[in-house]
Amino acid sequence: MTARSPVDAPLFDALGDANRLRIIVRLCDSGPSSTTQLTQAIPVTRQAASKHLLLLESAGLVTSSRRGRERVWTVQTEPLARASDYLAQLSRRWDLAVDRLRAFVEE
Repeated sequence: MTARSPVDAPLFDALGDANRLRIIVRLCDSGPSSTTQLTQAIPVTRQAASKHLLLLESAGLVTSSRRGRERVWTVQTEPLARASDYLAQLSRRWDLAVDRLRAFVEE
């Protein structure tokens, strides 16, 4: 994966919203949860939560299954691992750039 990979844009776009990030954190902490359980844990309406969850699903961050009348959501860790790897790669590039700047200034 390169640092400029456009494949990662939807992933980071999905994580860029505070409520969607709260949903991901809640699912990571508590495991699979219904839409109702998620709306009790974060300050949004059921309709807003459903929209956020569908966007997270389209980014590959969550999957859902039906349990009776409820939809149960599960976080997908592989995209989060990709995001972590991507950020680590950017951090290494930044560190190298700072080292080059430091060497230039010290000359």
